[in-house]
Amino acid sequence: MNEIALSAGTIEYDDVGSGPMIVLLHGLMMDLSLWDDTVAELSAGHRCVVPTLPLGAHRQAMHSDADLSLPGIARLVAELLDRLDLDDVTLVGNDTGGALVQLLLRANTERVGRIVLVSCEAFDNLPPGLTGKTLALVGKLSPGMLGLFLQQLRLRAMRRLPITFGWLTKRGDAATAQWLKPVLRDAAIRRDVVRVLRAAFADRTLLIKAAEALPGFDRPALVVWAAQDRVMPLEHGRRLANLLPQGKLIEVDDSYTLVPLDQPRRLAELIAEFA
Repeated sequence: MNEIALSAGTIEYDDVGSGPMIVLLHGLMMDLSLWDDTVAELSAGHRCVVPTLPLGAHRQAMHSDADLSLPGIARLVAELLDRLDLDDVTLVGNDTGGALVQLLLRANTERVGRIVLVSCEAFDNLPPGLTGKTLALVGKLSPGMLGLFLQQLRLRAMRRLPITFGWLTKRGDAATAQWLKPVLRDAAIRRDVVRVLRAAFADRTLLIKAAEALPGFDRPALVVWAAQDRVMPLEHGRRLANLLPQGKLIEVDDSYTLVPLDQPRRLAELIAEFA
């Protein structure tokens, strides 16, 4: 695991493989392990940089004055690309990671050569589905009360509910259990999580505004959507592909939102062919 000190705090990241550059972004309450199986396939022919962003499953707390809004974290991704001097990047985002890709395109595309949006928030789907609405509600709690609420997710039955991770992944329960450990054991991380969740859903028009910039991204763009997604509407995948001048939509069967957990090999194939 590598570390880099950025303006918001210290970020952990993996940097594996060699070849064309791919940077992969995860969503809320997740870490870089979302991409483990996909990167295992991709890294044979690509260089893969995968950060753990301060979205709730990070292990090092951010500075007290860090901007933990979604636009702020998108700027942090741009800062990471600059600091690591990564060019002609294929930028991949799943879940909230896809929202970050869209937000980054509004302000900074200098280092981005192509994008891949994988079942993600878009347009008015903020907060997304039952899971997002639950996060929006618990984000209103104090850090201490948030910790008490999340203790319930130690139980698999609770993690598999539609209001938690149940409609996000078919097969990735082991990963979701791991993602909860930092926020359950560290009060500083709980304070970050409250800040992240309150900021994430403060402006529900955020991604509607971000979509206005998509027609200006005239580079290759792939939209990969879970055909059975219950959180991110398939129609949004079609709309994103239509807005992007070089956009192409591919549907993936037998998967919920977190395609990197449910269909990692298929996703790796699609990204490799594209990148």
